[in-house]
Amino acid sequence: MSLIAIAMNLLLAVLLAAALFMGWRLNRRLKALRDSHEGFAQAVAELDAAARRAEQGLADLRAATDEAAETLSDRIEKARQLSQRLDRQLKDGPALRDEDPDEAERAAERRLGALLSGAHELRPARPRAEPARPRPASRMGRAFDEDLFDEPERPTPGVLRGDRR
Repeated sequence: MSLIAIAMNLLLAVLLAAALFMGWRLNRRLKALRDSHEGFAQAVAELDAAARRAEQGLADLRAATDEAAETLSDRIEKARQLSQRLDRQLKDGPALRDEDPDEAERAAERRLGALLSGAHELRPARPRAEPARPRPASRMGRAFDEDLFDEPERPTPGVLRGDRR
C-alpha cells in the first residue's frame, strides 16, 4: 500500500472517530432535551391542577365571604335595633329612677286601668309562675330587663284587686 492510501485511511479513521464522538454528544443532549420536555409537560399538568384547585378555593372563599357578609349584616341590623331600644330605655330611665315609688305604682295602675277599661269584666288573677332566670331587684332594672327581652308585662295580683303592698 502506498503512503497516500495509509494517510487517507488514517484521516478517514480520525474523521469517523470525530463523527462518533459528536454523535455521542448529540445523543446525550437530545436525551437531556427529551427528559426536560417530559418534566416540562409534567410541570404544566401540575400547574393546571393547582390552578383548578385555586379556582375551587376562590369559589369556596367567595361563598364563605357572602355567607359571612349576610350573617354580619343580620347581626348589625339586630344590634341597631337593640341599640335603639337601649337608647329609648336610657331616655326613659331617669324618669323611672327619679319617680316616687308610690307615684310609679299609681302610674302603673293608671296604665293598667286604661288597658282594662275596655274589658266587660275583670277576670281573677292567675297564679304567677316563677321566672326561668333571676330578676333584677329594682323596678328600673326589671323595666329594662322586660323591655330588652320582650317579656309580656304581667300585672301583679295586688294591682288587679286594688290592694296596696
